[in-house]
Amino acid sequence: MKTVYEIMHGDRKVAWLDTQGHCKIYFKNFMPFSLYLEETENDIDILVNNVTNFYHWCASRILTLDRQYAKAILNSIGASQAFTDKERANIALTYKCLSLTDIYWVRNKGEKISFEKVNLYENHLANALVDVSLRGKQPSVHNEHLAKEEAAKDLATNGCYPKAWIRGTDHFQLYKDGGEDIVENEVLASKICQCFDCKQVKYSLGEYDGEAVSISDIMTTKEYSIVSREAFEIYAVNKEIDPMKYILRLDAYSFYMMNILDYLIGNVDRHWGNWGFLIDNKKNKLISLHPLMDFNLSFNAYDTIDGSNCQTVMPQRMTQKEAALVAVKKIGLNQVAEIEKSWFANREKDYDMLISRLAVLKEYNK
Repeated sequence: MKTVYEIMHGDRKVAWLDTQGHCKIYFKNFMPFSLYLEETENDIDILVNNVTNFYHWCASRILTLDRQYAKAILNSIGASQAFTDKERANIALTYKCLSLTDIYWVRNKGEKISFEKVNLYENHLANALVDVSLRGKQPSVHNEHLAKEEAAKDLATNGCYPKAWIRGTDHFQLYKDGGEDIVENEVLASKICQCFDCKQVKYSLGEYDGEAVSISDIMTTKEYSIVSREAFEIYAVNKEIDPMKYILRLDAYSFYMMNILDYLIGNVDRHWGNWGFLIDNKKNKLISLHPLMDFNLSFNAYDTIDGSNCQTVMPQRMTQKEAALVAVKKIGLNQVAEIEKSWFANREKDYDMLISRLAVLKEYNK
């Protein structure tokens, strides 16, 4: 028997789709940016594409299996170690494809349930998956029901290093592990970035289970979501939009500051999944690039002045230095505070390279 799913944006029913590929779109402007559906009665190719695209979108709302402890997390909720989009989608559908990145979710047709009852921002869940997410510890059998509920937030957090969302008194915080050096790199890079005028997530040093973690506040709310550059590419292709022209019209300043700061701190992990856009949920409109985040792979490719290849400008080929020089020419350096040498205890080489790179940009900024 076919199943009919309703794709929800908060309490707005955006579309429905059945497992044979038939669909009805009610609000095109509120469709997920990375989900493309077409209405048809009997075009086999379109029907197949609809189902494929839907499963791919659902699958993108759970973690990838290259993330540390991913298999342990899947085991903790009694799920298979899914390898196909359909298998991964079925896992996401068990918790209605909920995520802390946006307000989309999925329910079965006829299901009487509201966003108020299921959204992760207001409904308190025990932190049942924190141990397995950060340390790989399996929950007891008695806690398996909590783990399945908690999966909605931790499974939808991408990246390959251990991490977990922990609810504080009034908001979520992201705890990230990866080893003492990785945590130290992220916190130090965050301090450096705060010396420049740029919207950014701030990372501080914390502790979980006796080991160091970096801690940051969540940037999304019921009012504001984020969508990755990778997801936007799907939207841009289907709408015949030039992505880079669109980005520079929308928020050139944040784009250029991202390239400047990634060069200075030697961040080699600015792939299309960890930068993107901030969305006003009332209109489902892109309003700017979202705050700069994810610095734990900083101080890599840090032995030469040029740095690594710049990932944000692909498919164009450009080093991080070249991209940063273009950015400085466009918007200036925008340094607002001094970088303290005392932050670099026993890291003299890193400090020297940072100052050398900064000098290159200052010279070009004259």
